[in-house]
Amino acid sequence: MGEVLKKTGASAAAVVLLGLAGCGIDRPPIPEGIPPGPGTPVPVIDLDAPGRAALQLRPWADEQADRLAIPSTALQAYGYAAAVMTRARPDCGIAWTTLAGIGSVESGHGTHRGSSVGDDGAVRPPIVGVPLDGSPGVALIKDTDGGALDGDPSYERAVGPLQFIPETWKRWGVDANGDGVADPQSIDDAALTAARYLCASGGDLTSELGWQRALLTYNQSRGYLLTVRDRAAGYSVGRRV
Repeated sequence: MGEVLKKTGASAAAVVLLGLAGCGIDRPPIPEGIPPGPGTPVPVIDLDAPGRAALQLRPWADEQADRLAIPSTALQAYGYAAAVMTRARPDCGIAWTTLAGIGSVESGHGTHRGSSVGDDGAVRPPIVGVPLDGSPGVALIKDTDGGALDGDPSYERAVGPLQFIPETWKRWGVDANGDGVADPQSIDDAALTAARYLCASGGDLTSELGWQRALLTYNQSRGYLLTVRDRAAGYSVGRRV
């Protein structure tokens, strides 16, 4: 997946940390260890409800959205994806905190460069990463879809709040909000797609080995893995990161 938004996410987190420190706010320490904790339990909902089933999680998400600095709609999407995978892949054990950690690093939960997540889960304007043209520090991946998803007919670009390249989305993309379209710019679709991909890549994400394997498949960077771990661990104890 894309690491193209990592620096922006890190800078925003640093500003928040400095601001809170200056205000003298006492916050719980970020737990150590891998995998990060699961966070507040996701309430039982009807996973097969028509339309955007994730909306059932709004009370759960609203209660902690401000505290975590995660848009409620994004939090609903992370919780729904984790709940779906609990039923579909009970051996995986992926937690919403891991998805939130990735969403934070990749796009600030769909808010990169002024984008926002609507009540319907759509990210507007769409988030599109840099061209993967082999320039310094950038992988070389030539276009696979004629620019259908990323608007670039020459090179792949990571798209959406979870930053999937079109080739990966074509294989793993799923419709999570019941609109009949698998859209990487929908945080519902992107979160469930990421959860499926991580479970397939890591196996048992409640184990240290499985969680690390999943994250390194998502992005082959130890630094990325540790940043996601820290943010997910922070969310697990109810603090913004």
